[in-house]
Amino acid sequence: MDTLVRDPFREVMPAFFGLTLEEMLRLKHPDAWGRFERGELTEAEFLPSFFADGRTFDQAGFCQAIRNSYAWLDGMESVLARLHGRGLSMHVLSNYPVWYRWIEEQLRLSRYLSWSFLSCEMGVRKPERSIFERAAASLGVAPAECLLIDDRAVNCDAAREVGMLALQQRGDANRMWTELAPLLRS
Repeated sequence: MDTLVRDPFREVMPAFFGLTLEEMLRLKHPDAWGRFERGELTEAEFLPSFFADGRTFDQAGFCQAIRNSYAWLDGMESVLARLHGRGLSMHVLSNYPVWYRWIEEQLRLSRYLSWSFLSCEMGVRKPERSIFERAAASLGVAPAECLLIDDRAVNCDAAREVGMLALQQRGDANRMWTELAPLLRS
């Protein structure tokens, strides 16, 4: 999220509740989201535990607001199409719950890459070392043959620690393409 697709966490979720991001962060359950992302909680278990105090809310409306919010970050679909056109093997390595299926339904990322490494299916999240090691092993390549593009520096740093190349995506498709170009020539 926030690498290719707009993340609803910072804007859509707080707005749904009529809260600021800071207020929502203070009120949400401290580990429910992480457990949901690791697949330890189903959606039916996660939603009632969203708030630490167990308050009720329109869960169906919340899910619909999230589902309707997914959109490409400016220029990212074009970048993926160009990379895909070069025949590169591309995979999602994401900290995200089963809601990734909603992203696929809406944006069809699978036209360009495979939904290969998802925290909700692997039971581990970035920046944990094992997620990067397991991804490379599953692909049958050395970590040095992998490039992680991620919006968070901590995830890029963790990927580099296991020997992967990593680029931090900062929301600018042109800049990302410029940084990728030398890597594609080598």
